[in-house]
Amino acid sequence: MIRDLVARLFNRASSSSGNGSPDFATIPAPGLGAPAEATRALFTDEQTAQLEHAIGVPIAERAWFCQALTHRSYLQIAESSGLRSNERLEYFGDAILDLLVGEFLFHRYGTVEEGDLTKLRSRLVNRKALTLCARLVGLERFIKLNASAELSLQQGNDSMLADAYEAILAAIFLDSGSRLESARAFLERTLLRPETVERILSIDDNYKSLLLERAQGDGGAAPRYIVSREDGPDHERLFTVEVWLDGTLMGEGRGRSKKEAEQGAAAAALERMRESRG
Repeated sequence: MIRDLVARLFNRASSSSGNGSPDFATIPAPGLGAPAEATRALFTDEQTAQLEHAIGVPIAERAWFCQALTHRSYLQIAESSGLRSNERLEYFGDAILDLLVGEFLFHRYGTVEEGDLTKLRSRLVNRKALTLCARLVGLERFIKLNASAELSLQQGNDSMLADAYEAILAAIFLDSGSRLESARAFLERTLLRPETVERILSIDDNYKSLLLERAQGDGGAAPRYIVSREDGPDHERLFTVEVWLDGTLMGEGRGRSKKEAEQGAAAAALERMRESRG
């Protein structure tokens, strides 16, 4: 397996340039395996123009963005068997994101040590931050999903939005001829805007700890969390969790893990307590 991968890597590289290194500036358009008509059917000229406006980037090769916005669930209902999901682009976009956010923090915080830079980067590239940015540009309008996945998105499974944001970043990079300037400009318009960074870094997402402190401060018992529902297939499980305080249902949360759902329930409980106190 390893030898096969290495052989494929360097055989391809040696055919790309004379020095045995891949020519990254001439990476071909994605091998979707589907005819151009299938790509145009998924994203019409009008939809492509709307996507260009939403992300603020001109689109040269529509196929990159078609792939970036195709969730794997859509392959189950797609009429063209040659379509590919956005998972490979998500992987690539994640690497580009780490590089560019790391570059941004390195230059902006000249006296901050490595450990703190790492913490800052983790806050800026986590799922919640990327979901926020995906919603800022309205990516949920363009993602291709099957009915089950669309329902999951509506019920709070935001990972699909975060994944699509990373895939779009990769598509922008590749569509520009593998130039980081285009990807960097997209991040500066979305994730790395001052107001967005401030909003992300000000979020205290440890809602369970905050709720416990509030409950104990009021002299009550510790919150009790109960899994009330489990939906979806094993690979895309969605948990619903209730949080109870002194026999009263205070909040409900949903997430891909029990921990995530518990955090959502705690956040809902804190908001209810805030509203009740005026």
